[in-house]
Amino acid sequence: NTSSSSIWYELAYIEAKGRMRRGDRVWQIAFGSGFKCNSAVWKCLRTVKTPTQGPWSDCILRYPVVIPDVVKM
Repeated sequence: NTSSSSIWYELAYIEAKGRMRRGDRVWQIAFGSGFKCNSAVWKCLRTVKTPTQGPWSDCILRYPVVIPDVVKM
């Protein structure tokens, strides 16, 4: 089950890109088996400086990936 860890991975990406500012909100939605579901709204309490170390520090400049236009052949 990777869905519970993916929110932290995504938040680290947003932080590394410098896209989270004080007051921004993230809506987390979770679906389980059967009729189980839940959601939470996370609010950014302060603007965070772009980190120099972290899970994205060695490759953040490569993302998002630029996909060239598709050429018909």
